[in-house]
Amino acid sequence: MRALSRPLARHRRLIAAFLAATAVACALLSVRQPSGVAVLAAARDLSGGRVSAQDVTVVRLPPEAVPDGAFDERASVVGRVLSGPVRRGELLTDARLLGRGFLSTLGSGLVATPVRLADADAATLLSPGDVVDVLAAFGQEAAPQAVTVARQVTVVTRPAAGAVEGALLVLATTSEQATALARAQSASRLSVTIHPR
Repeated sequence: MRALSRPLARHRRLIAAFLAATAVACALLSVRQPSGVAVLAAARDLSGGRVSAQDVTVVRLPPEAVPDGAFDERASVVGRVLSGPVRRGELLTDARLLGRGFLSTLGSGLVATPVRLADADAATLLSPGDVVDVLAAFGQEAAPQAVTVARQVTVVTRPAAGAVEGALLVLATTSEQATALARAQSASRLSVTIHPR
């Protein structure tokens, strides 16, 4: 028995060092960076409007699961405007944010035109893709006249909830409609009628 314990006693330090190194290696493996490609997703349900740093989180996906136009840096999305509501966990891509990538999907001859509705609550009835007519109410008398300024234009984005001084919409319009809307905004209050889908 003593003959067996002597070699173990001699190598006790060597065995202890080996076990300590094994423990360190296991600890390093447990804290290593998770695998996959880092991309940005919505940290919570977003109703639209401008993206803040708190609105986004990093998720990791296999390379083959990363869609075209995905973002991997917060600076690329913070301050940009969403094209519509986004669910928690949904990936943020160039198709979900206003900009060159999104505007290219509007169609030939169309531009993104911001218009402010007089009634902010009316904007809560709208969703991206809705088709509306824009009306302008002119005059200060008790019964102002309303005229249609733009017909059958598509809602691109609506504002986030909580707007107090009217609601800023973005519409896909022709250049001529954009000019008419700009003229009407300077001298009237705007509202919309919604076409059935």
